[in-house]
Amino acid sequence: MSTGHKTSGISIPRLVAKRFLAQPQNEGEGAFIRRSIGSMELRRFDPFLLLDDFSITPPAGFPDHPHRGSETVTYMLEGAVTHQDFAGHEGTIRTGDVQWMTAGRGVVHSEMPAGEGPNRGLQLWINLSSKDKMIEPRYQELLGQEISRAEKDGVDVRVIAGESIGIKSPVFTRTPAMFLDVIMKPGAELHQSIPESWNSFVYVLEGEGFFGSLKSSPDTAHHLLLLGLGDGLSVWNKSAEPLRFILIGGQPLNEPVVQHGFFVMNSQAEIQKTFEDYRFHRNGFEKARYWRSQPQSSKN
Repeated sequence: MSTGHKTSGISIPRLVAKRFLAQPQNEGEGAFIRRSIGSMELRRFDPFLLLDDFSITPPAGFPDHPHRGSETVTYMLEGAVTHQDFAGHEGTIRTGDVQWMTAGRGVVHSEMPAGEGPNRGLQLWINLSSKDKMIEPRYQELLGQEISRAEKDGVDVRVIAGESIGIKSPVFTRTPAMFLDVIMKPGAELHQSIPESWNSFVYVLEGEGFFGSLKSSPDTAHHLLLLGLGDGLSVWNKSAEPLRFILIGGQPLNEPVVQHGFFVMNSQAEIQKTFEDYRFHRNGFEKARYWRSQPQSSKN
């Protein structure tokens, strides 16, 4: 990767194939979200199932709920969220921290605000292949200062997963994926390689920038940009303010997806079995029988 046109290493630049504004809505118990992937505009984008830009203030949040068959990546932009699960795993995800949770065969957990707020973050759901859907749950957690950073020519990249400017993340992605948080100073440009077989998209957090081409209009905050075919993305910040966006890509699984709420499997029969497992506390949900998360007031 390079920040120069001639040495960008991109032979087939990706252009924006579709763009839309993530609309605000309510979710969970009083939570405010902007959902892009997983919305009516875009049901899913293989291997991605959901992207929420969420904001929660007490008593709102995401109380006890189950997952099976996918991964959830929680990345805090501001404030903090406290996580508890039925296996005794708990902790607080603060500004700049990331939690990469592989739910596998089953997790029941809660995600609640740790402070008055604002508590804002992103949550990405990544599908698991059929061979990985029933693996044991796993967590990868990085504090903000532990996330790899790459800086060059006015571009600052936090490499949550994948690689940028020669810097690699230690995060293991069971479904091959990249997750970059990019801040570009005014006048900066970026040429980021992306595996040609992957699907990829951009979510704009702040400012405005040109993505894929200088011939289009600049894109602004809360827009999701689906990228077309190619082996990389070029971005330019021609404004007088910093540009911040998330670039995410992943290897498509090309498998059937049957999703019901927090359960993501390959067939209706597997979904039905998941409901039965959850109801009868078996096959990964045994610990859900007597577990309830603890109110934050009793944890502090």
